[in-house]
Amino acid sequence: MISVDTLNVTGKEATRDGFGKGLLEIGRSNGQIVAMTADLLGSLKMDDFKKEFPERFFQIGIAEANMMGIAAGMATLGKIPYTGTFANFSTGRVYDQIRQSIAYSHKNVKICASHAGLTLGEDGATHQILEDIGLMRMLPGMHVIVPCDSHQTKQAAIAIADIDGPCYLRFGRPSWPIFTTDIPFVFGKAQVLNEGTDVTIIATGHLTWYAVEAVKKLKASGIQADLLNIHTIKPFDIDAVISSITKTGCVVTAEEHQIYGGLGELVAAVCSRNHPVPQEYVAVNDSFGESGKPDELLAKYGLSPDAIVHAAMKVVKRKG
Repeated sequence: MISVDTLNVTGKEATRDGFGKGLLEIGRSNGQIVAMTADLLGSLKMDDFKKEFPERFFQIGIAEANMMGIAAGMATLGKIPYTGTFANFSTGRVYDQIRQSIAYSHKNVKICASHAGLTLGEDGATHQILEDIGLMRMLPGMHVIVPCDSHQTKQAAIAIADIDGPCYLRFGRPSWPIFTTDIPFVFGKAQVLNEGTDVTIIATGHLTWYAVEAVKKLKASGIQADLLNIHTIKPFDIDAVISSITKTGCVVTAEEHQIYGGLGELVAAVCSRNHPVPQEYVAVNDSFGESGKPDELLAKYGLSPDAIVHAAMKVVKRKG
């Protein structure tokens, strides 16, 4: 039986570090990979790629819309561009360019976005985009990937090179536990981190680790949770969700994103069409963020292990 108790935590590292490692590795094996950034070389951990492949790296400057256009042009010529900037600038600032020049024409561009969500921290609400998953998954043909730790981010950065078409890879700023080293990564397939029969917990990104901690607390209270890590938002592993909720009869979703447009609403749509069950959401409730330390912000906005535990207990009572 799969259990969170067997997860091997190998340390802590920012998911953006995993991206830098993955970019370098795929760059070594695929000469068509090119990389570019909008004045955020160090923040996106693209330094090593630039050092090893200076002829395949492009510093665009603070001109994100231009970067997306250049990437689309390079893709037209057969290159596989990886763009790098903060998630807010990778989506909200350049949505028109992505929609028109990349998604509409199905260009093979990999939009790599760091510093997403509240865990951006002290830079505050203007930079803490919480709407990007919804924005990107609504674009026809766009693939959306939200890994949960540095190791998985490295795997995802490598995997998207083989995906035909545009991809949005979302990751973050803070150091975070690494716990997926021993778990196979399959693009588009959920990872089952714990098996249980009382409640389904479905998490993505940083909140997956908090869900692991919540599952342990629930187990101590006699509640056995099925835990799914959804690292690929689109395409979505509908079969895994249906299999789990059919077994448990209720579900909690957890994400570092607005309650609107993200994982929770995606799961709700799957449930309503296939197997309706009670659902509770752990997400930012129609609010912007603020400046602060990442862990304090997550707690203030209701994104914590205890919040997941509370939602699970609530939804178990609802189904009963």
